[in-house]
Amino acid sequence: MSQRRTLWEEGREPGRQVVALGLALALTAVVADQWLVGHVGVLFDLCFVLLCIATALAVRPADFFTVGVLPPMLMVVVFAMLGATRPELIADPGDGVIQAVVSGLSHHAGALVTGYLLCLAILAVRQRVLAQAASKRAGSPAPTRTTSG
Repeated sequence: MSQRRTLWEEGREPGRQVVALGLALALTAVVADQWLVGHVGVLFDLCFVLLCIATALAVRPADFFTVGVLPPMLMVVVFAMLGATRPELIADPGDGVIQAVVSGLSHHAGALVTGYLLCLAILAVRQRVLAQAASKRAGSPAPTRTTSG
């Protein structure tokens, strides 16, 4: 009988797909927050932290590095897109792209730090659990077949 995989062993999605999903969900959170309150605010922060947790749990072990560097890059890309198209959502309407990105990052630094730390912690736990599972498999004796004769 095989043992069921734990939450830490479940993630099997390729890194590229997780990045694409993360970007799509972050932009969806921006649209929802803008629609509800008119700017990027607390809803985006909550969604971003949950997104960081979800990506760390969904990715396959070979792509841990990709997701390990994803949260800051994801927030910078989202805010750069907003700074180029709708800077008033994250900064003053007259701000340039770079100033809007810096303003957005400073206003949402708490969510970035929280999401990033949770992402890295989850990846560390997953790495440890997977290493322990691999050592248990490597340490078990090979199955043998005996016959009487």
